[in-house]
Amino acid sequence: MTFKSLNIIDPICKALEQEGYTTPTPIQIQSIPPALEGKDILGSAQTGTGKTAAFAIPVLQKLQSKPKTNIYGGVQALVLAPTRELAVQIGESFKVYGKFASQKYAVIYGGVSQRNQEAVLRGKIDIIVATPGRLLDLVNQKIVKLHAVHMLVLDEADKMLSMGFIDDVRKIIGKLPPKRQTLFYSATMPKEIQRLADEILKDPVRIEVARVSSTNENIAQELYQVDRGNKNQLLIHLLKDEAFSRVLVFSRTKHTANKVVKELNRNSIQSDAIHGNKTQSARQKALDSFKNGRLRVLVATDIASRGIDVDEITHVINYELPNEPEAYVHRIGRTGRAGAIGKAISFCDKEERHYLKSIERLAKKTIQVNADHPFPFGSPVPKAEPGANDRPPRDPRDRRGGGDRRPRKSNASTSNGNSSNNGKEGGNRNGGDKNKSRSSSGNPKGKQKDLAFSFKKKGNRSK
Repeated sequence: MTFKSLNIIDPICKALEQEGYTTPTPIQIQSIPPALEGKDILGSAQTGTGKTAAFAIPVLQKLQSKPKTNIYGGVQALVLAPTRELAVQIGESFKVYGKFASQKYAVIYGGVSQRNQEAVLRGKIDIIVATPGRLLDLVNQKIVKLHAVHMLVLDEADKMLSMGFIDDVRKIIGKLPPKRQTLFYSATMPKEIQRLADEILKDPVRIEVARVSSTNENIAQELYQVDRGNKNQLLIHLLKDEAFSRVLVFSRTKHTANKVVKELNRNSIQSDAIHGNKTQSARQKALDSFKNGRLRVLVATDIASRGIDVDEITHVINYELPNEPEAYVHRIGRTGRAGAIGKAISFCDKEERHYLKSIERLAKKTIQVNADHPFPFGSPVPKAEPGANDRPPRDPRDRRGGGDRRPRKSNASTSNGNSSNNGKEGGNRNGGDKNKSRSSSGNPKGKQKDLAFSFKKKGNRSK
């Protein structure tokens, strides 16, 4: 089967061909035809299955063939994503697939000043890709108008639930016209997400290309039992193998991610970290370096796990097992994409055994133990450097401390004077990371480059 056989218009087919996409994936085969017919979609699919194209192509095609009806400030299609990284990746996909289409796109999210985003949104934008908190701020400020939206996409809905964005999502949906088409995608389907789907979808076409709890069969999974104090040594030992050429390492907390990066760089292994305490520019720089091969290792917390769309990741290493078993599926889904073979390695210390049991219960399989390594349980643990285990003082605004947990509300003012920093992307809607309530990472003049996107490509229209 080809994309042409799915009745996709020539401008989009031409863009797909230029990118080397010839054969649609199962979720694209199942999603695109009913979406083009105007039906609601309820899709359950693992990451890396081609899900973004499954909704981006129908959105582009329906808007391309529909007469221009939006007025100043109006938007015809809205895509909601839980993280800044994922929003950027989706925006890049719209740019690629819509290369020869005529729609204008904007990607908006917290973590940067909204001033440049305001300038972009003053034009006639057809499609907005947004994180919930920043979008709700702009709607409340009457900068974005949603009255003309007739296509809504919710991507990674379960992640929005786990990050505490569902209330914002409900508020946004309440501002949309009731007559619309909704494409709803979630890697897992917990009860709260199923309830939301039941509320907003009308006779949806249900699509499931893999079991909700399943892991990609192209990914070989191994478990290394190791004491916590020897995890760094084991990681460095594994990375001596040149086959570990592009490695994504996951930790549960921001503090641990920083410690791992420090230790790897001390051992001449180029690495960097992305997590909620990093500025958006720093996170994007680290991702770009990882993509182009300047970084061999990227260390991430779960907040970034679904925003990383990097080809040819050879290994995913769970330095710490996630405390939510569904997160394990999302983490290891970063490798073994598009039919490639990948490998997932998990470190498990004695205190993490209950996490392991939950993961194996969800996946309904036992992860194979690899005992062929020099740091089994009971091995001598190297003496820590002075101060190495000292945790930084807790932010008084987050008394729970540690990890990329659900951000707390803040009463700080935004960079342009608006008091609307009660969002959630990275800590507040307008300032992003909780240490970034100023306009631009400590820059008093607020000149940090804003990563809002607006693209306009003209080409052949469908007849």
